[in-house]
Amino acid sequence: MCYILESQKKRDKTYVGLTIKKLEARTAEHNKGFSKYTKAYVPWKLIYYENFYCKLCAEKREKFLKSGIGYKFRRLIQKYYKELK
Repeated sequence: MCYILESQKKRDKTYVGLTIKKLEARTAEHNKGFSKYTKAYVPWKLIYYENFYCKLCAEKREKFLKSGIGYKFRRLIQKYYKELK
């Protein structure tokens, strides 16, 4: 599963991750500061995820979301997420 978190501390900060665990458990790990990359911007809120049956497909999607064009896509997701609130 590939997911995007948004920092509630710094709203323009996002994090793209990959997990095979339950998404709620992984998000909780980020919020407890278990990840050195995300602990500076705790708390995090899940704003988007995609489920995959193949780990390789999820890894490719994560790589895309971390790319330049993927960054633009993440910004669109953030924009529409905020409009839905």
